[in-house]
Amino acid sequence: MIARVLAFVVAFACATTVGAQPRVIDGDTLELDGTVYRLNGIDAPEHGQICGDWNCGSEATDALVEIVKGREVTCDPITEDGYGRVIATCYADGSDVGGTLIDKGLAWAFLRYSTVYADEETQAKSREIGIWSDNYTPPWEFREAQWNKAVQKAPAGCPIKGNISKNGRIYHAPWSPWYSRTQINTSKGERWFCSEAEAVSAGWRAPYWD
Repeated sequence: MIARVLAFVVAFACATTVGAQPRVIDGDTLELDGTVYRLNGIDAPEHGQICGDWNCGSEATDALVEIVKGREVTCDPITEDGYGRVIATCYADGSDVGGTLIDKGLAWAFLRYSTVYADEETQAKSREIGIWSDNYTPPWEFREAQWNKAVQKAPAGCPIKGNISKNGRIYHAPWSPWYSRTQINTSKGERWFCSEAEAVSAGWRAPYWD
C-alpha cells in the first residue's frame, strides 16, 4: 500500500499546476487545471447544509472562493479517493488552504482519515467561532441523512441525479442545494447514478459554485 501511494505521488507530481485559477466546487473541493482536488484532512459543511439559522454550507464555499481568488494556487497530491478526486494539501500564495478554513471555523478536522489539523481544530473550538458556536451536525452525518432519505424515493435506490444542461453533464448528490429542483428526463439521456464514482466514470461532473 505504501509503495502504491508513493508511486501515485511521484507519477502525479509533475502534473500539479502552479498559478492556475481554480474553480471551486464546494467548501473543501476545487478543480485546478482539469483535476478535482479534495482538501486533505478537513470536511466542510456541504453547500446545501444549514446550521440552525445559519447557511454554513454556502459560507464555507464562499470562504474557499475568497481564499483562492487571485492567488497562486498549488496542490500537493497524496492519494485518490475513489470518487474521481485527488486528495491533496493545497496552498494559496503559500498558505495552507485547509488550515485556513479550520482556523475560520468553517470546516471540521476529518479525524476519521487524518489528524493533521487536530490542533488547529482544538484552537478553533476554544474560540467558539463558526461551526463551533453551537452543536451543529457535522457534514458526514448530514450527507448520510440526506442520502438515506433520497434512496427511498430514487429508482433502484440510486439517488444521484445526472442532469444535462448548457453547462454540460452535471451530477447532483442528495446534499446538493439544486437536488430537489433537478428533474431527470431519461429520454434526453439524463440518468440516475448509484454513486459519485459511477457518475464521474460516466462523464458527469459535480457543479461549480464560483
